[in-house]
Amino acid sequence: MSITINVNGQAHQVDAEPDTPLLYVLRNDLDLHAAKFGCGLGQCGACTVMIDDQAVLSCITPILLVAGRQVTTLEGLGTIDKPGPLQAAFIEKQSAQCGYCIAGMMMSAAALLKRNLKPNDGEIRLALRNNLCRCGTHMRILAAVKRASELIEAASPSTNRSAG
Repeated sequence: MSITINVNGQAHQVDAEPDTPLLYVLRNDLDLHAAKFGCGLGQCGACTVMIDDQAVLSCITPILLVAGRQVTTLEGLGTIDKPGPLQAAFIEKQSAQCGYCIAGMMMSAAALLKRNLKPNDGEIRLALRNNLCRCGTHMRILAAVKRASELIEAASPSTNRSAG
């Protein structure tokens, strides 16, 4: 079956069964490898992507459910040469060790920052609750999300500036 999905702002026609997990299509058909296969059961968060600005576990999301919706992967946030604010903050704060969970963490954080640009520690922890990490860089990850908030705010035109 042919299904059109929009990933990182581009429409893609893929031939896949409607119940094929989005993760498989991203990795195998679209050659996007940031989202990782971890548990395959929606329990570890390594496969997290955003669908319409909501963090979603792509290993348990059938491709049929994303037709007509916007899918964003880590690759859609920036590039190696020009990282987005969230990516830049994770680099600056050296928030990754092994790196396996980081793409999922970043996508959960990106979804949080879309709805709340000034999250506190509790809100960040709640947003990242479905992302497992065994390396122990949690404090650096919290710092990176806060730093990303600052970078996003600094890059946005301020509505509070006076005209004169």
